[in-house]
Amino acid sequence: MTPDQIAAAGQSLWQAEHDRAQRPILSVEYPEASLHDAYAVQRAYVDRKLATGRKIIGWKIGLTSRAMQQQLNITTPDSGVLLDDMAFASGATIPAGRFIAPRIEAEIAFVMKAPLSGDVTRDQVLAATDYVTPALEILDARIRRAEAGRIRTVIDTIADNAANAGIVTGAQRHSPDIDLRWVGAIVKRDGVVEETGLGAGVLDDPVTGIIWLARRMHHYGQAIEPGQIILSGSFIRAMECPPGCQIDADFGAFGHLTCSFA
Repeated sequence: MTPDQIAAAGQSLWQAEHDRAQRPILSVEYPEASLHDAYAVQRAYVDRKLATGRKIIGWKIGLTSRAMQQQLNITTPDSGVLLDDMAFASGATIPAGRFIAPRIEAEIAFVMKAPLSGDVTRDQVLAATDYVTPALEILDARIRRAEAGRIRTVIDTIADNAANAGIVTGAQRHSPDIDLRWVGAIVKRDGVVEETGLGAGVLDDPVTGIIWLARRMHHYGQAIEPGQIILSGSFIRAMECPPGCQIDADFGAFGHLTCSFA
């Protein structure tokens, strides 16, 4: 993709979010687009939001499960940017019309106290982490899922900021030294259990996702900064969140989160 095409694609994603109307599939419009192009479009989209006064508060890691990687025919996760207007406290009501087609996932969030970049080790990730906490990620798509017999690809997902739209967190704080593979959640929608899962579903260990992100960011001249929140990846399937629904995520001793969609 040319610089002008990248800028136009980023602007179109911002417009889709602003209008609450999905745009056509990007990978159909630009069949030659590479993963590098997709991240460049993501950056153009995020830059457009930063120009309105938004601030970066962290990063998300997606496509961490083998099932999702096989579905999209890839062997690596992806990443996106968390911005300050995406943050909600547990118990929040998400305003009607805020998102196009919201879905939700259960995750473990890492809150950092030291920078990370490059070929870091597991011990370095743990040493740089202030605490871990339960989180819900709100997903939304600014790109249509399917049209004219074609479906979104990983190019579309990455360009669309890894489908990121929001994050719900609470007050619980835990040492990152615990075995996060066994941290799990029971997630209900309107009182019905819809999904359950364990942290091991995230690359066998959520810490592995942070290692991957530090290496990917170094490749693009970026770094994880102190104070940032890192969503390590979902260990449940994305749940649709229609208007009026109530979400309850019980992480057991790790914590408890709720939110509702007006």
